[in-house]
Amino acid sequence: MRDTTVARRTTAVVWTTVVWTAGVTAVLAAMPLLARDRLPDRLGTHWGLDGEAPNGSMPLWAASLVPALIWLVTAAAVTVPLMRAGPAARPWTTVTLLPTGIVLTGAQAAVIRANLDHADWHEARQPTAWVVALLAAAVLAGAAGWLLVTRRRGADDATTPDEGTPALDIPKGRRLVWFSRTANPWLQLLAAAIGLVAVGALVALVGGLAAPGALWALWALFAGCGAGSLACAMFSSVRARVSERGLEVSFGPLGWPGRRWAPGDIDTARTEVRHPAEVGGWGYRLSGLGTTVMLRAGECLVIRPRGRRTDFAISIDDAERGAALLNTLHPNRTRG
Repeated sequence: MRDTTVARRTTAVVWTTVVWTAGVTAVLAAMPLLARDRLPDRLGTHWGLDGEAPNGSMPLWAASLVPALIWLVTAAAVTVPLMRAGPAARPWTTVTLLPTGIVLTGAQAAVIRANLDHADWHEARQPTAWVVALLAAAVLAGAAGWLLVTRRRGADDATTPDEGTPALDIPKGRRLVWFSRTANPWLQLLAAAIGLVAVGALVALVGGLAAPGALWALWALFAGCGAGSLACAMFSSVRARVSERGLEVSFGPLGWPGRRWAPGDIDTARTEVRHPAEVGGWGYRLSGLGTTVMLRAGECLVIRPRGRRTDFAISIDDAERGAALLNTLHPNRTRG
């Protein structure tokens, strides 16, 4: 079971990295070409510290190709060693590639904005405000990636009961904690793809690349794709933890939002095999069976909250042991 979980996580990391790398490459290469009618033949691409006028330039084709090549080389230099280092190191690609892609995309947008509607590259002016915004965005993206990785590592290091625990009878003075996590790599991939569309729309908006008549359409594209990407990411993975505090369920890469039930708030816990067709599809589903977090077909941890007529289920690995521990922790059960 653990090997299957590791394989799914590896698949998710690999595909998300591929989509992010390809998407950023496309955005970097396309931005100068899309605005070529409003740009000079050569673009000012470098500014010194002693003034606002540029002191370096590139032809349009180079301004399109060079940043994309820099990004591809950087992504390969980061990804290949981490992928070879094993599953524990692979999530760190997020910490590196996320802020790097944001910085390069923002820098390309800043260059385009500075040269936009100028006849000669010498007329471009240093985009100081963009530099400050880029640094802030890089710090925020790096912090988000760090939080994502540390939360995952903490989750993976959580203690689970040993295979030989008989009937989960907990001796007095002892505590057991059960933890499990499941992710759907295809939902994560979809979130990354839709998110790239939102990023592209945002870059076009802030970079001044959109025609006046297309502004509202781009804002709608950014808002719709941004919301869709957030929703897919939020319900593409789930973590469940059973302890003395009861059942805690958290969603998404950052563990938010979440739900919690104390042991006394759960009437019964059991396992049940469910499929997407039974609950109405993938993700967070409401059906005649109650609420189901469906990320993969198969065994689910199912609870009946106190006072409710419907169940709450999550498709999670090792669900049988989680249900057994929940029943053991129920206040009406006498411990040995």
